[in-house]
Amino acid sequence: MTAFTPLAALLGGALIGLSAVLLMLIEGRIAGISGMASRILPPWRGGIAPRAAFLAGLVAAPFVVQAVTGSPVAQTVSANLPLMAAAGLLVGFGAVLGSGCTSGHGVCGLARLSPRSLVATLTFMATGFLTVFLMRHLLGG
Repeated sequence: MTAFTPLAALLGGALIGLSAVLLMLIEGRIAGISGMASRILPPWRGGIAPRAAFLAGLVAAPFVVQAVTGSPVAQTVSANLPLMAAAGLLVGFGAVLGSGCTSGHGVCGLARLSPRSLVATLTFMATGFLTVFLMRHLLGG
C-alpha cells in the first residue's frame, strides 16, 4: 500500500503543470509523453533537442528528488517480464487508439477543455480504478 503525501503530490502536480505550460509557450507543443517519445526516433520532424531534454528530465527527476531529500524514490515494478511486456503493449496500443496518453489528455487536453480529452481521461481513469480494485480485492494482488 502506498502512502498519500499531499505536499509531494501538490508540488509534483505544480511542476508537471509548469513544464506543460513552458513547453507550450516555448515550443508550441503539447506535453504528451507518447508523442514526445515517438518523435525522438527517426524520421525526425522539427528539433529533437527539446524533446530529448523533456524526456531526459523525466528520467532524471527521481535522482534529483533523491539528491534533494536524501531518500531514494520508492518504486514497485513487477518482476514478471511477460506481464510487463503485455502491459507495455497495451499501454502503447491505448495511446495510439486514444490519439495520446494520460499526460497529453489528462494534463494538457483537460486544461484546453477538449471534449475528446475528457472522454479519454475518464476512460483511462475508470480502467485504472477497475484494475486496482480487481487486483487488490478479487485477484489477491
